Amino acid sequence: MFQWKDEYVTGIQFIDEQHKMLFEIAHKAYDIYKNDLVLDKYDKIVEVIEELKEYTKYHFGEEEKFMVESKYKKFFSHKIQHDDLISDLDKMNLKDMDHNQDKALLDILNFVLEWIQNHILKTDLGMTAEIKKSLS
Repeated sequence: MFQWKDEYVTGIQFIDEQHKMLFEIAHKAYDIYKNDLVLDKYDKIVEVIEELKEYTKYHFGEEEKFMVESKYKKFFSHKIQHDDLISDLDKMNLKDMDHNQDKALLDILNFVLEWIQNHILKTDLGMTAEIKKSLS
């Protein structure tokens, strides 16, 4: 469902590798969604959400360190976007997900898709381009 494309490449290796991991987590959610042999997917949904939460916090922490070390001028506005994404993840209601598991999986996939379209393709690519420009 989510394929890594050259347009996602920031040129900062550790960021690109971490973004690829986001795609792997999305693939896990998609595989669970498409698996018709499993009737109760709740435990798998919880696992994916927890992995997504943990990985998001780790990735944002690493990216924020990089921005500070690079003296990125738009650090605070970028961090606010990170905080908002984490807040959105924290707001996911696991009880509601148990009642409509396929919708929950689609919500996870939509969350990742929005992240790719609005954060990676706009904010992260802009950030890395600006940092690379300031270093040259």
